[in-house]
Amino acid sequence: MKLRNLGKLGVVSLLALSLLAACGGNKQSSGSASGEQVFTRMEGDVISSMDAASITDAISGQALVDTMDGLYRYNGKKLEPAIATKLVKATNDGKTYTFNLRKGAKWSNGDPVTAHDFVFAWKRLVDPATKSQYAYLYSGIQNADDIMNGKKAADTLGVQADGDYKLVVNLDHAIPYFSAMVTNPVFFPQNEKIVKKYGNKYGTSWDKTVYNGPFKLRTWTGTNLSWTEVKNKSYWNAKAVKLDKVKVQVVKEPSTALNLFQDGTLDDAILSGEAARQMKNDPSFKPQLQSSTFYLELNQEKVPAFKNKNIRLAISKAINRKEYTSQVLGNASIPAQNVVPKNIAQMPDGTDFSAAAKNDSYPTDYSKAEARKLWKQGLKEVGINSLSIEFLNDDSENAKKSAEYFQSQLEAVLPGMKVKITSLPFKSRLTRSQSGDFDMSISIWGADFPDPITFLELFTTGNSQNDGKWSNAEYDRLIQASKTTDVNDTEKRYDDLLKAQEILTNEQGIIPVYQTAQAHLINANVRNLAYSPSNQYNFVHTYIK
Repeated sequence: MKLRNLGKLGVVSLLALSLLAACGGNKQSSGSASGEQVFTRMEGDVISSMDAASITDAISGQALVDTMDGLYRYNGKKLEPAIATKLVKATNDGKTYTFNLRKGAKWSNGDPVTAHDFVFAWKRLVDPATKSQYAYLYSGIQNADDIMNGKKAADTLGVQADGDYKLVVNLDHAIPYFSAMVTNPVFFPQNEKIVKKYGNKYGTSWDKTVYNGPFKLRTWTGTNLSWTEVKNKSYWNAKAVKLDKVKVQVVKEPSTALNLFQDGTLDDAILSGEAARQMKNDPSFKPQLQSSTFYLELNQEKVPAFKNKNIRLAISKAINRKEYTSQVLGNASIPAQNVVPKNIAQMPDGTDFSAAAKNDSYPTDYSKAEARKLWKQGLKEVGINSLSIEFLNDDSENAKKSAEYFQSQLEAVLPGMKVKITSLPFKSRLTRSQSGDFDMSISIWGADFPDPITFLELFTTGNSQNDGKWSNAEYDRLIQASKTTDVNDTEKRYDDLLKAQEILTNEQGIIPVYQTAQAHLINANVRNLAYSPSNQYNFVHTYIK
């Protein structure tokens, strides 16, 4: 899922600090005085929406995972049944899934959660009228591609309710990663009555939706910098939920995050830069290597020069990723050679997928001499002597420092390159990126499920997340082949994916910069804080000792 937000590593204003302190914090502050189990954490920016059909960012995704339940849920790396009563195997050569649903599951307004809620939500999301940027994940479900292309009605999607508590899903072809995929919030059910009641206001504030997950959202008005999630007593597995509340505060500067943790206000703080380096030997320091990659997107439609391969390669080779991750980030993040991060998948022979690509010299290896040679050649090929671009960026402190590093590096290494930084609030930058109103921008994608396809599919021609509009016919063919290969032929499927990764890397269709590692400080009294392959917490079993 796309964070598109460097601010996830950031800190708060004094006003926000005073507000959070007034709320009471973790178990070492006023939360413990009431006997409540309260976990306090931070985010780098605001929730953009609570409508699963419209989200694209991980902050909103985490809020939905906290407050909603789909068919399955990750408990750490373990896939477990949620609204479905058990993990099921496909029949009909891998093309049919039949899920029996829990009869005791309810929405927070008392309505039962039924198979009809899944059918409604899935058909709504894949309908072109909804304009969901995540509709492409439905590709492979029967008729989904024709629906997205306007050839069939949304009502023909291969999902149906067999009574109230049996959901049947038919696929056009077997999808090897289907069970992991349905943990994504875009496959969560929705209460049709509530969606229609609020219309385009649905999911815009805490009181304009209902919840079927472990917690219910409170105090979120759509723009505020803090929110609270309270235990949902209607949740089917409420007995397993130990926390009474999860309190979240937007924090945009690392030094403040450190202060909030040290004074007991935060149970989980995210650091970067000097604050992270300062605390790396502290017992509370818990770096988490994530299944997420930051990458530069070069808008080939708006800046024709970016269509030139040598110019893209020059920009990539001008970036000293080792220096950037150690000196600017300082949070244990590592340089990225490919867009697919390490530790997300293995080849059949056990080799890590990200490292298996056959490259003698990676385009992501820093070389001033090679960068200048490629740059000179590229400029000549497109008939220009210089290039001035706007670098669209978030307005957090960490994002600004990163942008300044890229600006100075590119201008110093590439003669005639001029970079103007434009820093905007997260939502504004997200809107401009999605509409193609940028020259160069930095984005992050976190795994929607543990499979290389969740990254590689993004850069196929016409994909709604392919903001830079890079296109390669052979790449498209390989990705499509990987999605239709016999579900049991893992070697053929991974070979196609690997060849696609090599094309994307050698072409630098996007420019991978680093794989994220979040430097967390976590209260030693926190127990069972599970973290999924999709970079999301599961608070169902979490408690404060």
